[in-house]
Amino acid sequence: MAVGPRIERTTVGVAPARAGRPAAEVESYTLDTGAGPAVTVWSYGATLVDVRARDREDRYANVCVRLPDLGAYLDRSRNPYVGATVGRYCRCVAGGEFDLDGKRHTLDRNQGAHHVHGGSEGLDRRVWSAEASRDGDALEVRLSVCSPDGDQGYPGELTAGARYRVGSDGTLVVEYTATTTAPTVVGLTNHAFWNLAGGGTVDGHRLRLDATHAVRFDPDLIPLPGPPEDVRGTARDFTVERPLDGVAVDNCFFAGGGPVLAELSDPVSGRVLRVSTDQPAVGVYTGDWFAERPRCGICLETGALPDAPNRPDYPSARLDPGEVHRHRTVYRFGCDTD
Repeated sequence: MAVGPRIERTTVGVAPARAGRPAAEVESYTLDTGAGPAVTVWSYGATLVDVRARDREDRYANVCVRLPDLGAYLDRSRNPYVGATVGRYCRCVAGGEFDLDGKRHTLDRNQGAHHVHGGSEGLDRRVWSAEASRDGDALEVRLSVCSPDGDQGYPGELTAGARYRVGSDGTLVVEYTATTTAPTVVGLTNHAFWNLAGGGTVDGHRLRLDATHAVRFDPDLIPLPGPPEDVRGTARDFTVERPLDGVAVDNCFFAGGGPVLAELSDPVSGRVLRVSTDQPAVGVYTGDWFAERPRCGICLETGALPDAPNRPDYPSARLDPGEVHRHRTVYRFGCDTD
């Protein structure tokens, strides 16, 4: 770790031309306040690549699962959205269709009959523009990308922004914004896989959620009609901290509204991650179907609810011209001795 604040910018390679977009250099930004955590973000997919946090012995390790090089991030068969900004709409849109103001919009169907995580050429596949700066004791990188009208089937030209801000108080703040030229739907999230041990699997970690209800899914992970499931007393009950040893989780939980939505801990290192957000839900996934590295990390994806564009009973994902979509999530890193 550095002694004082440091911003380091490098180029990690070139993303080749694809889907009508030219080849572009991919930039890496490392933000290190000197007090931790130290964070690295790449402009490809506005991706969170590295988060170095201390343990109870003041040793630092990367607690954000990363891939070996840019080639691995470019390869969809090796990269299940690792650390990426996912959109235009995260999670699923059932049947790849939704109605807006009486007009049916058909999206790219990239998972069977359904649209998932923004489509086969979603925002995670784009090179964003980026700029880093210092703001008092904090360091930040701001990224932006334009998604044209009709991109992946979505109406309106969408301008999306991502900001990663690292404070000397042990926080990483991730903020998303979006504006549109026509009525549309939007729901962004970050798809980081967390491993507070710095390696191995998430077995041994412990998880608590401020969430008493979860989405009821069909076998395709499409929400079923009707109210959410009350998870208290079930296998999906994390209202009291419990170990993840051998527990497979792939579900979306309704946020409880408390100050801390999720608390993840690793008793061996002493590291603790507390997550708070202004979003209505958190997707929790223990990476059991990550082909190359199963259970190497756990996703805590704050954002909109799955299939909200088709579910009037869910918080709306609609965005109109003149409005700004906003999403703020705070990741606070500490130790059990703090």
